[in-house]
Amino acid sequence: MHEDTSKRMLSYMEAHTEEMVELQRLLTSHPALSPEVGGRGEWEKAQALVEWLEAHLLREAREKGVAASLSVVEVPDERAERGSRPSILVELWHDRNGPAFWIMTHLDVVPPGEVALWNGDPFTAVVKEGRIYGRGTEDNQQSMTSSIFAARALVALGLAPERPLKLLFVADEEFGNRYGIQALVTSHRSLFKEGDVFLVPDGGLPDGSMIEVAEKQLLWLKFTTRGRQCHASRPDLGKNAFVAASDLVVRLSRLDERFPRRNDLFVPPCSTFVPSRKDPNVPNINTVPGEDVFYMDCRVLPEVDLAEVMGAVEALCREVEAAYGVEISVEVVQRIVSRPTPADAPLVDALKAAVEEVYGVEARPMGIGGGTVAAPLRNEGFDCVVWSTVDETAHQPNEYCVIEHMVKDAGVMALLALRFRR
Repeated sequence: MHEDTSKRMLSYMEAHTEEMVELQRLLTSHPALSPEVGGRGEWEKAQALVEWLEAHLLREAREKGVAASLSVVEVPDERAERGSRPSILVELWHDRNGPAFWIMTHLDVVPPGEVALWNGDPFTAVVKEGRIYGRGTEDNQQSMTSSIFAARALVALGLAPERPLKLLFVADEEFGNRYGIQALVTSHRSLFKEGDVFLVPDGGLPDGSMIEVAEKQLLWLKFTTRGRQCHASRPDLGKNAFVAASDLVVRLSRLDERFPRRNDLFVPPCSTFVPSRKDPNVPNINTVPGEDVFYMDCRVLPEVDLAEVMGAVEALCREVEAAYGVEISVEVVQRIVSRPTPADAPLVDALKAAVEEVYGVEARPMGIGGGTVAAPLRNEGFDCVVWSTVDETAHQPNEYCVIEHMVKDAGVMALLALRFRR
């Protein structure tokens, strides 16, 4: 029976592959760029998606007698079109009692970057050799499309899951979730029920073998070093903030020696401390800078206390201050701590079974260094798994989606929604 259901699912997906590609074309043609980078937000794309969902998924569900609804949740943001950021919620079989099975993807995309590096218009999807090229085609439209067609398959084949099925398309994933899922779990908490579980297809590997259940703690720090500006011909009259900051950079890059703990659930299995961005200081060569600003990206294992990390950082700052006669301040730009999902949770086991059935791959629970949109949900006590089959081209020029991945992932999602019962 299980094998027959799986075959029917995949046959449906394969028969509707061209429709999946056309939905990708539609989504790609409506850039959803954050106001953080000069964009207008997600409304244009959201409206196009709402119209498509009403004309296809919602209409088909109602014709089959499936309880179905669509709503748009707005989070105020005066910088964006219409003064808000939209998230779309589709509810199917919502007349069933009890916790729901959710699939959550995000509407927004990152800017294309240097357009000259693209082989064509980033916002015009191009199909070539089994791939769909365009900004957002992998991140996150591949999984968005898969989730929609997973739901369509269940409806069309008359396969009703035990739990309500909810598809959530959120805003503002790329810039911190403040106007997306974070706002929903804090200001719209009634949308969620105790016992709800979530598939968040916002990361993965090309063979589908990674089920992400945990994230390292994220800590972004800004360092401002203040010395004394002077002419470069008389460095003795100043205090070179750039030189002092450079020494601090080298010391900070060795923090992994201070925190050597390992956890093989993660790749890499250690905490990482990476000086990254640097702001400009003086515009001319012949001036000793009196102020210098740089940033550090820290991905810290869950078992390491962030207070200890901050203590070590502050101690290094004091050492450099004493050595160079400068002042150094540290600002926390972002701090995210995510509760892990147990590696033996029923949701993890159910996903492993679905992946093996569709792909013939033994997936295993893992941890990652990058943050995902699952973190706000995990911190509210919900079990979430992050899984998809991707070539990891997100944020790159000529980003692409592998069509076969999109089709098969839809099969995995449909099987998981159908069979998960706890």
